[in-house]
Amino acid sequence: MMNPMQNNFKEDAPNQGEKSSTKSNDTPAQQRGLFSNWLNSLVEMGLGEPLVRISTNVFTVLAIVAVIMLTQSFYNQRQPTPDETESAAGSEGSEALSVNSAPVADASIMDGISRSAQIHTNIPSRPRQELSTYTVQDGDTVFGIAEKFGLEPQTILWANYNVLLDDPHSLQPGQELNILPVNGVYWEWLGGIPFGEWAEFYGVTAADIIEYPGNNIDPNTVGDYNNANIKTGTWLIIPGGKRDFVSWSAPLGVTRENPASARVLGAGACDPVSGGAVGYGYFIYPTNKHYLSGFDFSPQTNHNGLDFAGNTGEAVYASDAGVIVYAGWNDYGYGNMIMVDHGNGFQTLYAHLSALNVGCGQSVGQGEVIGAVGSTGRSSGSHLHFELMAGMKVNPWDYLPPP
Repeated sequence: MMNPMQNNFKEDAPNQGEKSSTKSNDTPAQQRGLFSNWLNSLVEMGLGEPLVRISTNVFTVLAIVAVIMLTQSFYNQRQPTPDETESAAGSEGSEALSVNSAPVADASIMDGISRSAQIHTNIPSRPRQELSTYTVQDGDTVFGIAEKFGLEPQTILWANYNVLLDDPHSLQPGQELNILPVNGVYWEWLGGIPFGEWAEFYGVTAADIIEYPGNNIDPNTVGDYNNANIKTGTWLIIPGGKRDFVSWSAPLGVTRENPASARVLGAGACDPVSGGAVGYGYFIYPTNKHYLSGFDFSPQTNHNGLDFAGNTGEAVYASDAGVIVYAGWNDYGYGNMIMVDHGNGFQTLYAHLSALNVGCGQSVGQGEVIGAVGSTGRSSGSHLHFELMAGMKVNPWDYLPPP
């Protein structure tokens, strides 16, 4: 007969095993439920909010640490040194430039692209130091030639006295002019005085001339500069030199009472005149055209008047009333010329005329026709050369009315 206790034991045993098995094999859902119950318990105890704050701070710290570690790991990687880089590049370049690896050029291709070497040397521009020459062309003027070579107009005259005689009107096509490399004078050394005094006459020193490269003088052969041993007849560039112009114009002070000073000018000189018309002291234009066709008033180029435009035969008028003190040919380049003394300290001059309508000693009124425009004397075309004098050559523009 079976013991009731044993039966109970047998019946309970499987149940205990099942419990044990269930406890040790909880599912993930059951585990999450336990975690949730645990969190709920903490919340009920009032620890939920502090726990969230602590967890957030811990997570932030861990993230920062992770970033720092990753950054250090990246920059701590070994970089190649410059020497290693150059060495690697050199080895690669050596392989790239290896004779064995170089392609063999096709001769037919080389024939198509070959070209001869173009040898070119850039020579820097240097200041000119030697004398050169220039042939005058149609339409040239002293001013235009000077500008072409970067010189002052007077330098063209000072380098060519034998051709131009200090007169810009003497310029004619076909003339060959000396062109200096610098502003200054070109003149012949004739001796007779100490070389230092000769240089001083042009406003420079003997050294300025002797040591100028364009003169090709060996300073060791001239001895004392002030008494330089330079062959007479030598033409020299005088850099920076200046001189007075040789006067080709009419003299000053030709008055009705004493016109004799004009006799050296030519056959047009007059005898003394007494009385006669006196000017008003203001002036009118001597030609119909009130603009220039040649040179302006330019004492620096020895041109002391205005060249008014006009065709041959056009009327020339007395700029103010006065007496004729010169009427006729002039030997110094003016051609046919008239001078009027206005009796008040002023004289006017009219040159290159094609005709004269007045004679010596004649009184004329302001605006009266006294001659005709022409191109006589040293003139490159029809125009009237007009001068105004008042003890000296003055600029006529300062006395004429506006055009």
